[in-house]
Amino acid sequence: MVSLKEIAARCNVSVATVSKALNGYSDIGEETRNLITQTAAEMGYMPNSSARTLKTRRSYNLGVLFFDEANSGLTHDYFNHVLEGFRKTAQERGYDITFAVGKDAGRQMNFYEHCRYRGVDGVVVACVDFYTDEILELIRSSLPVVTIDHVFDGRIAVVSNNSKGMESLVEYVIGKGHRRIAYLHGDNTSVTRARLTAFFRTCQQNGISVPDEYISMVPYRDSDLAAIETRRLLSLKEPPTCIIYPDDYAALGGVNEIREMGLRLPEDVSIAGYDGILAARILEPKLTTMCQDTNTIGRVAAEKLIDLIENPRTTVIDKFTVDGILFNGASVRDLTEGQSE
Repeated sequence: MVSLKEIAARCNVSVATVSKALNGYSDIGEETRNLITQTAAEMGYMPNSSARTLKTRRSYNLGVLFFDEANSGLTHDYFNHVLEGFRKTAQERGYDITFAVGKDAGRQMNFYEHCRYRGVDGVVVACVDFYTDEILELIRSSLPVVTIDHVFDGRIAVVSNNSKGMESLVEYVIGKGHRRIAYLHGDNTSVTRARLTAFFRTCQQNGISVPDEYISMVPYRDSDLAAIETRRLLSLKEPPTCIIYPDDYAALGGVNEIREMGLRLPEDVSIAGYDGILAARILEPKLTTMCQDTNTIGRVAAEKLIDLIENPRTTVIDKFTVDGILFNGASVRDLTEGQSE
């Protein structure tokens, strides 16, 4: 195994200088740092993680806590892309990640206990219900925490701009001449509340009245209930001309039901989703959807968590908002082109 002393001799510097260069200290010159890191790599130096932990009092390990009511885990289309952005940035900054699952070596633990047991330096939290006792215990702890799509006082949050995203989506649908617009919204979360408020506000600003029967709750990623609600909406005496779904996965259930009813997309009914998953964007017709910038959300969450760990006194505790991008698709019919409702 290559030692720091051997690297120091090769570079003609002190062992202390080598240690500082390899541990990211800022009080050495850039040229010296580059020489040392390049030499260490050429000599096959591998840092000892246990020694680094003892020296820096950090594990260079970030906890990831995610769960939803469907227990979808890494099959969750939105979160697995957020996690990939988080993982790549953490890796670039020299950190590993560990999932906080609440159980280790057969011993049942709550999330905070598991984070402490694994010795993570901080944790990113993304889940449906942020108000369970376990989550609140973690939020109130001394661990550095960053939340995704939920804001707590005194904690850093990285959120998708759900209000602006829904506003842009509804404006697009209205711009295509639709005035009978239904919205199947998700569970009662801060994300849903932001989107629902933006939906009603945008309709109101455009002089559109939304009947109560056009609004219904469908849990996120529940394609079966989305299909049932789609049939109900399209069986109304005055059905909507466009249906907005809580997410793209639910929209796929709506697509299947519409076709089961013998209707055409978008000639007979228009639809729009939310998230921008790949499956929806290669559908025929391609789904009109608001694509969330999952890579940026994950990257920013990792950057802010690591900043909080490494510079706790100077890192700003704030909410950081990430905008999405509208994917026009082809699932919303243009009613302004030679034919009215």
